Amino acid sequence: MLLLLASVVVSLSIGSSGLPLRDVWGILLHQLPWMPAADTKWDAGDIAIVTQLRLSRVLLGMLVGACLALAGAGFQGVLRNPLADPFTLGVASGCSVGAAFMIVFGLQSALGLWTVPLVAFVTGMVTLLIVFGLARARGAMNVETLILSGVVVQAFLGALVTFLVTMSQSVVNEAMFWLMGSLSARSWAHVRLVAPFLIVGLPVLIRYAQHLNLFAFGERHAAHLGVNVERTKLIVLVMCTLLTAVAVSVAGVVGFVGLVVPHLIRLLVGPDYRIIVPLSAIGGGFYLVWADTLARTALSPKEISLGIVTALIGAPFFAYLLYRRKVQQGGAAS
Repeated sequence: MLLLLASVVVSLSIGSSGLPLRDVWGILLHQLPWMPAADTKWDAGDIAIVTQLRLSRVLLGMLVGACLALAGAGFQGVLRNPLADPFTLGVASGCSVGAAFMIVFGLQSALGLWTVPLVAFVTGMVTLLIVFGLARARGAMNVETLILSGVVVQAFLGALVTFLVTMSQSVVNEAMFWLMGSLSARSWAHVRLVAPFLIVGLPVLIRYAQHLNLFAFGERHAAHLGVNVERTKLIVLVMCTLLTAVAVSVAGVVGFVGLVVPHLIRLLVGPDYRIIVPLSAIGGGFYLVWADTLARTALSPKEISLGIVTALIGAPFFAYLLYRRKVQQGGAAS
């Protein structure tokens, strides 16, 4: 928590406007209701940069990162697969289909922000069912087949989203930038949209963390120990898909957060999901705050898409996990 707080402090103090750290935090402190009026040395533009642009963006990055990392931890736990996350399973692409449909056809403005994550949730759940259907054979799911099914579905849905974007010339730039993942042009309304989902999702996944520990021994063994396997799988998968949907609806397709963060947490603290779940939320917030800070400052005044930054970090990490799994299987076979 201290590391996350320090990251928020530093990220708020970094930007192209050149505001010094003392002024940034002076402005923030003077927004508190019991503090005196802001010093006149801060003009309205500086105050707006800190309170309306930077603070909302940093908090949104923290919330989106927490949602994606929680979803990754939940998918990995219930599927007993360290390579599972919303991106590799195709769920993120499924959610993006619904969100892109709402954005491209202007339904977001007509029906309100809340409709986008709900539609994204529906398309994400349909995608998850399709991936499971493709991967299941004779009542069992092979790990490699599950990942391959997710990659195939993700490629198809990615092409579908691109097709939707090209259908509308009026919002093509906005939609393409969203498709690559971005937190630019987001406001406090998006923070208020994501926060309730995280507030609900985190306690639910913590509640089922011990069940995920028992899943590591197999579904049959977990059932013998009193776990309602089907209900646990349904609740965890639905909640993880919902967290993915709200994150995708506001930030676009930001890949590999749900893969990298839970795995690093597992390497640091061990396999206990009672610790992995809450620390994944904190680690996800920390990870995306810094990724977004890098995206908006590395080539300032130009901005890199957030999805590019996370992919440059996550794709080599994913390759490392695949290599490590191959080595482990080779050792087991010998």
